[in-house]
Amino acid sequence: MPTLGHMNAPEYWYNLETGDVEEGMVSPGYDRAGPFSSREEAARAPEIIKQRSQQWAAEEAADDSWGSAAKRSDGEQPQR
Repeated sequence: MPTLGHMNAPEYWYNLETGDVEEGMVSPGYDRAGPFSSREEAARAPEIIKQRSQQWAAEEAADDSWGSAAKRSDGEQPQR
């Protein structure tokens, strides 16, 4: 039976092992990415995962460098 998400709409999952889009939780959790709201979105899972990973890495880098060097009011980095 398909998994129903928000407003009883079906949820779609991307099978990381086979590359197939599945309606509902067909495969074991460790083989799935999702849920996605449409079959088309689930089919783009590898691209979406890559984009989100890059975004998270950039956010982590910004968090790690926060306050490490004071900025001048003109936006230039201070001389060391």
